[in-house]
Amino acid sequence: MTATVKYDEVEVGQQIPAADYTVRRLDLVMYAGASGDFNQIHWNERFAKAVGLPDVIAHGMFTMAQGGRFVTDWAGDPGAVVDYGVRFSSMVVVPDDDQGAVITVSGVIEEKLDDKRVVVALTARSGDARVLSKARAVVRLA
Repeated sequence: MTATVKYDEVEVGQQIPAADYTVRRLDLVMYAGASGDFNQIHWNERFAKAVGLPDVIAHGMFTMAQGGRFVTDWAGDPGAVVDYGVRFSSMVVVPDDDQGAVITVSGVIEEKLDDKRVVVALTARSGDARVLSKARAVVRLA
């Protein structure tokens, strides 16, 4: 686990280094089991293409979770996120190969609030596409 980030150690405009999260089809099948979302577009290539998608796509909430994971990994505390919201702006296409897809998440401290909270603006990309927009997390730091 990363060391706990302290409120006094961050500044508005500070960049949080990017992290890559690999997504393979197996991850989507496991997520489907955990979430109960068994929509075939998330695991059946033939079905996904039949409905006009380029291939199997990751669940939106799975993609969103990678942003939350990024913030909690950075903060060093899984309970640090007190508010989190995103808009889904593009799909994470997951090919059936050993490499899968990669979601790259980065952040910047956008605002310092009272009670040791900060607003982190997130950027999440997969390939050339921005997959989350208006992604913001309010994080309580040590």
